[in-house]
Amino acid sequence: MLPSGSIHLGVAKEVAPTLEEFGIDPGALIKEAGIDPGLFDDGDNLIPHAALGRLLSLSVARSNCPHFGLLVGRRATILSLGMMGRLMQHSETVGEALHSLVSSLSIQNRGAVSSLTVCDDIALFSYSVYQRDVESVEQISDGALAVVINALRTLIGSEWNPSEVLLPRAAPADLQPYRRHFRTPVRFNQEVAAIVFPACDLKRRIAGADPLLRTMLEERIKRMRSEPGSEFPDDIRRLLRMRLTNNRCSANDIADLLAMHRRTLSRRLKGSGLGYRTIANEVRFEIARQLLEDTEVSLSQIAAALGYSEASAFTRAFRRWSGQTPTAWRTERGASDSMS
Repeated sequence: MLPSGSIHLGVAKEVAPTLEEFGIDPGALIKEAGIDPGLFDDGDNLIPHAALGRLLSLSVARSNCPHFGLLVGRRATILSLGMMGRLMQHSETVGEALHSLVSSLSIQNRGAVSSLTVCDDIALFSYSVYQRDVESVEQISDGALAVVINALRTLIGSEWNPSEVLLPRAAPADLQPYRRHFRTPVRFNQEVAAIVFPACDLKRRIAGADPLLRTMLEERIKRMRSEPGSEFPDDIRRLLRMRLTNNRCSANDIADLLAMHRRTLSRRLKGSGLGYRTIANEVRFEIARQLLEDTEVSLSQIAAALGYSEASAFTRAFRRWSGQTPTAWRTERGASDSMS
């Protein structure tokens, strides 16, 4: 099982050629981010998620390109997703392909989590970074959605477009790169990165899918997911990152979701030296930090998204976590203050 906080290079392998397009020596910049440039020779190599964030921050600064992450994701293909991408290609339908991506993401990425939800005739694929203290989350999200769009166009057809794309970042001055790639309305300052599309697309069959190869890939991924080394607190963080802004997430709720008793959940977490409340607050702080730094979402909206009845209660909690008010945190980090 992939160590917590690690990611297979995969899509990030495209950082180097993207830097070259700007006339920047990728080897030097990759070293500056604390990463061995030799790792970029193979997309299966592992790097820390935090190191990827540092590399993207440096890349944005040196290239003076605020949509650098989008360019990285745009270069990537369904095969950049490794074994998950191959399984998607051989799934029977688009829905099965996306469900496979959601359920198997942890074999390639232990710093982010994805989900697929359907409401009436609308489907929503979302992607969120849950690893703590990662830089350039907005760049990572841009790149992730860009490559998933590429993957869907591989499965459905190059002319396919989503209904809209949601991004958890402030609107950039130049919207054209986003419009060119996504070919659909893009809504900024959202609580989550997501692709919205008609639910009927989930039923589309995938041409050329090989049932035998699909079974072999599913068995291999199942073995990888069951290998020892999975960190239980990290599994809880992954669950909370996708559920905190949409669902009730008490310890009892999470225990029910995992089909275990509340005391069993506490006992397993105790072995790691962490309690449920500590982990839940860490995830709340990370979501709040991302929204405060990368978007113009108001304090009241952030408070409501995290389950606080009033912005004042959220402010008190944030001060406990960081030693600062949310307003001071946002101002210090230069995000536009839109506190309606």
